[in-house]
Amino acid sequence: MKRYWKYIKPYLSAFIIGPILMIIEVIGEVVMPLLLSNIIDQGITGGRGIAYIIMMGIIMAITALIMMTGGVGGAYFAIKASTGFANDLRKDMFYKIQKFSFTNIDQYHTGSLITRLTNDITQVQSLLQMSLRLALRAPGMLIGALIMAFRLNSQLALTILCIIPLLAIALLVIMKVAFPRFTKMQQKLDALNTTTQENLINIRVVKSFVRERFEEEKFKKANLDLKDSTINAMKVVIFTMPIMTMAMNLTTLAVVWFGGNQVIIGNMTAGVLTAFVNYVVQILMSLMMVSMIILHSTRSFASFKRIDEVLTTEIDLSDDDAAHKELTVKHGKVEFKGVHFKYYKNSDKWVLEDINLVINPGETVGVIGSTGSGKSSLVQLIPRLYDVDQGEVLVDDINVKDYNLKHLRDGVGIVLQKNVLFSGTIKENLKWGDENATDEEVCKWAEAAQAHGFITSFEKGYETELEQGGVNVSGGQKQRLCIARTLLKKPKILILDDSTSAVDTATEARIRESFHNELKGTTKIIIAQRISSVINADKIIVLDNGKITGIGTHTELLESCTAYSEIYYSQMDKKETA
Repeated sequence: MKRYWKYIKPYLSAFIIGPILMIIEVIGEVVMPLLLSNIIDQGITGGRGIAYIIMMGIIMAITALIMMTGGVGGAYFAIKASTGFANDLRKDMFYKIQKFSFTNIDQYHTGSLITRLTNDITQVQSLLQMSLRLALRAPGMLIGALIMAFRLNSQLALTILCIIPLLAIALLVIMKVAFPRFTKMQQKLDALNTTTQENLINIRVVKSFVRERFEEEKFKKANLDLKDSTINAMKVVIFTMPIMTMAMNLTTLAVVWFGGNQVIIGNMTAGVLTAFVNYVVQILMSLMMVSMIILHSTRSFASFKRIDEVLTTEIDLSDDDAAHKELTVKHGKVEFKGVHFKYYKNSDKWVLEDINLVINPGETVGVIGSTGSGKSSLVQLIPRLYDVDQGEVLVDDINVKDYNLKHLRDGVGIVLQKNVLFSGTIKENLKWGDENATDEEVCKWAEAAQAHGFITSFEKGYETELEQGGVNVSGGQKQRLCIARTLLKKPKILILDDSTSAVDTATEARIRESFHNELKGTTKIIIAQRISSVINADKIIVLDNGKITGIGTHTELLESCTAYSEIYYSQMDKKETA
């Protein structure tokens, strides 16, 4: 729990004042039955007259006002403390996720992370709010009412003590049963969120393949699983309240029965019995409050555990031990020395195996290979999106692990296979590359990426709003926008991971020409399926099953590399057939 002290400390005054104000309300609740008893025994049956009754009524009204002030103030500070706690916790949790490496992210479903950031933290917030309002109020009311009950009639008060141990045992059993059920319920909520998110993001694909029915069945199953697990968890709550209510009613009935007999024989006054019954109700109500806290705690502890998993996740990729944090990428030389890599550490198969390669500053290098040959994995090691398992990757003769991550990634621009745009204007998206770029720079690099023409064809030009994911532009337009965004970084190393696949060959040729003219000092690594995309590269790397099978120019590889010549002639045959 030490980890959570930092979220309590800024709101410590609210955490203290809230419960104190609730105690003021408790004092009023304990005093009220005694005042009512005086009205009955002294004002009505004792003959002290209407003046006494009015005076006691005024005292009760003042007490009620004080109670209301305490209750409202306690509720306000409870909300302030719990909301502030949740806000800071959610912020730190989000920041932690932002630091996750790709390997860390792969450990969780996106829907699960969203649930933990929202629903789980909301559960913890609700528990805090309830605890601040009831944690002192419930035991305070229990102790105060018990003291007053024993003060009024110790023999009758023993009746109440008989029920408390039984309720305590019942609550412990309920807590033990409820915890695993609430954990399972949160997991089912994860699954539903993941299914929903996947469907909504890919709704156009679903519609184009007419798979609505399949997705409806998939959602129905996830929804039913959540419903069943929720009902299973809530059965505990369903049975708890009736049991507590029955115990309260039976206890009250016993008190009225035995107390009534004492009133009849003259050992107790009607006013004392009335006050005693009120104290019995307060005692049992306080026990119900405790049961509510315990039940809510059971669900919230399941959420706490899930939050803790994220906060304690060890980030396997950081620059804490970097030897040259002050260095930036200046030249763009890239070297792989004996690199081995795999995504799953317990796997026997290497994704990349014994990669030895030097890419000199300013070179244009093509990477060719079949699907699954390790092309994307190779280039993702350069900006440390993943770390090698053996060997080392060097940029400007410095191991990438010795760079400050920001400096390294500022020097490496990468357009990934999956082109992602964000909600906002085209200009806002492009300025992800450089938020301080001038309009002239934005236009210049958009032109280099062959995006300026279609952007200006829109009515609002660079101020055109992009929908989520950029669904209102074509695949080729999206690719060109992503290239322009990366060019705005002015990186020393530019990586294009099959990022012109949706662009026609004429436009692609113009993009290559722009690169040649505008990026003379930039190292360019181009992954492509079409050999025409890399045919004029300074050298081409051929990958097959995670190994380099050839390095050279187009002409050299046609003569020396069987895999390359097979790809080339198969593409030429298709071109001639077309």
